[in-house]
Amino acid sequence: MRASRLMALLFVLQRRRSATAAELAAELEVSERTIYRDVAALTEVGVPLWTEPGPGGGIRLVDGWRTRLDGLTGAEAATLFTMGAPQLLAELGMGTALAGAQAKILATLPEELRAHARTVAERVYLDAPGWFQEPAEVAHLGTLAEALWEQRRVSIVYRAARTVDPLGLVLKAGVWYLVARVEGQVRTYRAARITEATLLDERFERPDFDLPAWWAESAAAFAATMLRETVRIRVSARGLRALRRVTDVEAAAAAVAGAGEPDGEGWRELTLAVESLDVAAGQLVSLGGDVEALDPELRSRLADHGRALWERNSGATNPP
Repeated sequence: MRASRLMALLFVLQRRRSATAAELAAELEVSERTIYRDVAALTEVGVPLWTEPGPGGGIRLVDGWRTRLDGLTGAEAATLFTMGAPQLLAELGMGTALAGAQAKILATLPEELRAHARTVAERVYLDAPGWFQEPAEVAHLGTLAEALWEQRRVSIVYRAARTVDPLGLVLKAGVWYLVARVEGQVRTYRAARITEATLLDERFERPDFDLPAWWAESAAAFAATMLRETVRIRVSARGLRALRRVTDVEAAAAAVAGAGEPDGEGWRELTLAVESLDVAAGQLVSLGGDVEALDPELRSRLADHGRALWERNSGATNPP
């Protein structure tokens, strides 16, 4: 990681031309002692740096010197600056890399693109986790990431001990998953449930593996196994709009796409894939008077929910 840190320091100095050790340490999230060691290392390889003690002093890059960097377009610059997930990258051991990339952008882009990148960064932010949930603490995410970058096998304890070849890390709604090959099969592990992780010296040959495509296929297959039943319902226009908020998003989208034409009241019939009748009743009851069950069993369960709500909130025992 030292090489990326040295590059980050160089790009920051190229952008700022002069900064104190304390300022550099704060920006790169290292100690001042580390900054001085890195400055010495850069000087040894010919980077024209010098330090000036006292008030107004600092670490300076000789005027007019700059490294030759290219390959970043304005769109790529803006994209990197919209990555509002520094904490996530830091967890993967890429915090310094992000700082280096951003410093590289600011140091090499024309002033108009530099201003554009800053503007995008100020106005677009990525917040990965969902509402009302704290990100799960992943004790061994750093070890898993290191194994992934270096293509090294890792010994994990996930209910039982096993040795895996890490192929990818996926962040889904604030939850990290490890995708790994074990005994010739690709499997998924919830990273927070890995109780031990030990990096091994043995390396492995990474297969031709398309992580996004595999994850999309795996997620679709998982959803298909979870949504084992279907129910028929009628919903109002308002209920139709709210359906995605209370049930599985993809199942709701499929149901809406196949919904019948509105009747005289504006209500539509549709068939919805659900995990079970009990789960469906618990989800659909939140639509209140904007949903009607057409299946007798679901209708009975919704009625039970309605009676329970009425009795609990009215103080009476016999609903009208």
